[in-house]
Amino acid sequence: MLPTPIKDTNSSFIFPDQTCQRFTLSQIQSATQNFDEALVIGRGGFGKVYKCSKIGSMTDVAVKRLHSMSDQGANEFESEVKVLSKLRHGNLVSLIGYCYEEKEMVLVYEFMPNGTLEDHLRSPDSSLSWLQLLKICVGAARGLDYLHMGTSTQHGVIHRDVKTSNILLDADFAAKISDFGLAKVGVIDQTRTHMSTAVKGTFGYMDPCYFYTGKLTMKSDVYAFGVVLFEVLSGRKAVDSTLDEEQWGLAAWAQQQIKEGKLNQIIDQRLIGQISRKCLKEFASIAGKVDSAIENKSDFSSHDKPIVITVDTANEVITNQSFRTFTYDELVIATNGFKDEEQSTAFNEYIYKGWVDERTYEPTKHGVGLPMHVRKKEISTQKKDIKFEDFNHPNLVKLLGYCLNNHQLFCVYEDISAISLDKYLYGESRRTSLSWVARLKIAIGAAEGLVYLHKRKQPAYSQFKTNHILVDTDFNARLSDFAFDPYSFQLDAYYYAAPEWFRYQADTFDGLDPLRLPEDGFAIKSEIYAFGVVLLEILTGMKVYDKRRPLGKQKLVEWALPLLADEVNLSVIMDPRLQHNDSSPKRAFKLAQLVSKCLQLKQDKRPSMEYILQVLHHCYQKEIKTV
Repeated sequence: MLPTPIKDTNSSFIFPDQTCQRFTLSQIQSATQNFDEALVIGRGGFGKVYKCSKIGSMTDVAVKRLHSMSDQGANEFESEVKVLSKLRHGNLVSLIGYCYEEKEMVLVYEFMPNGTLEDHLRSPDSSLSWLQLLKICVGAARGLDYLHMGTSTQHGVIHRDVKTSNILLDADFAAKISDFGLAKVGVIDQTRTHMSTAVKGTFGYMDPCYFYTGKLTMKSDVYAFGVVLFEVLSGRKAVDSTLDEEQWGLAAWAQQQIKEGKLNQIIDQRLIGQISRKCLKEFASIAGKVDSAIENKSDFSSHDKPIVITVDTANEVITNQSFRTFTYDELVIATNGFKDEEQSTAFNEYIYKGWVDERTYEPTKHGVGLPMHVRKKEISTQKKDIKFEDFNHPNLVKLLGYCLNNHQLFCVYEDISAISLDKYLYGESRRTSLSWVARLKIAIGAAEGLVYLHKRKQPAYSQFKTNHILVDTDFNARLSDFAFDPYSFQLDAYYYAAPEWFRYQADTFDGLDPLRLPEDGFAIKSEIYAFGVVLLEILTGMKVYDKRRPLGKQKLVEWALPLLADEVNLSVIMDPRLQHNDSSPKRAFKLAQLVSKCLQLKQDKRPSMEYILQVLHHCYQKEIKTV
């Protein structure tokens, strides 16, 4: 459906109709009760925000009415509609619709019941814990990362007005970035290029380099985010003229305190006792580096990392405060007696579907609350000190809780709407061809999850496979069916197995303890081999084993491995759907070289997951720059 020009205005620009709704002025007036002051929940230089219980078929929305004489004029209004209509991410506020009629400029968003981050930081009655604040920071960072990596726009989006008042909080206090009126769509590789533009933003958050030169890069958002981190840590405003002059600007003052070793001078008194010394040091270090990114480009200018990826360090100190230890009787209630079962896509076992309360995870009736599923497995008596909080990461299927009943472990996961990668590549979803950019994004998400799991110094899978990777509609990857107990490992995927696994399995049949794990690093390096096989499937679009292929080509690794070293031969095995879309094999050669390294026979020749992730990021950024 093509967008249609909006009539009856003084503007000639065109808005998209297929991704957000266009409301009439009469609909807006009805929803806001003719802009009733009693419904106002926010106001600023742009105008007012109204809370509306219903508009059209939507309930609980926020309506922002821009003053015709406001600083955020028609250009900014157009920018926000066009940018937000292309963006869909869990950490960005969703634009539901707009109205531009009779000089009225109105934006309709999903309603955020917990207001702004600024509201909570400034309120003396705020009850946000340090744990909640960390989660908010990580969520906002992921939203910025999504903008900067250009997944939906094919170019990066620079927000230009990152601040605490533009970070909104939903019912679960999840962070969502808002207000894209100043946003600019630009190039991804900001280390080499920039945009020259009129300087706009908010004093106190503005990157000094941008302010003095007018050269806008994504690092300008990074600087502003650093100020946000200092606000979270200190509870202070970005600029506060009521303080002594040397403390007016939070960023400069906080960095000076860090330099002088006075971290305790920065921390908000309400947070004392909640933050460990290690966590405080790491968080302040992140904020200081982000804030100085413009002056010291060596900190964040690597081509192999996304702009805000370093903030993920905060994930190391986040635990799931809603994590629940279930009783067996509670699981019986939640799953309706374990009656709703289906075959697992990854293992020869059943998973049980059920429902729990969204906040407390208490069992509820069918169809009420949050959908979840339960997996049951036997667990060895030698390993009961599992730290379940080690499995909380955005690229892992969320673990809601567990039940340990004798030698049986019941793991309770959130049931997400996603399709496993093998089905995207080979199943019914094959009709929807994965672009090269989408494949790289999926690979990055899977690698992020494995990097996190490997921090335990233990393998996560007996054999990692494509059906362990769940992919949502935005091509975000989340790993499923990861193991808690490495002693329970068995070889379960012949064609993904590294050569050393066969030697190890042979040893177990020669009288060795079958529960004995190999020496440190053995299994993790074998898992890297399996990840290389998955990357090969992503590159070729072929199954790891297919008896329908000619003899000599049925085993993908044996056939394809020699061809990966030659750029000319790569086209023989590369997925033809990619070549049909004019994806040059040259762009894929770096990935082919990475696959070759992962599939080395000698373990010590295989790269680490951190290196793999770096290369994937480099390929992704290079690709979206050239699209």
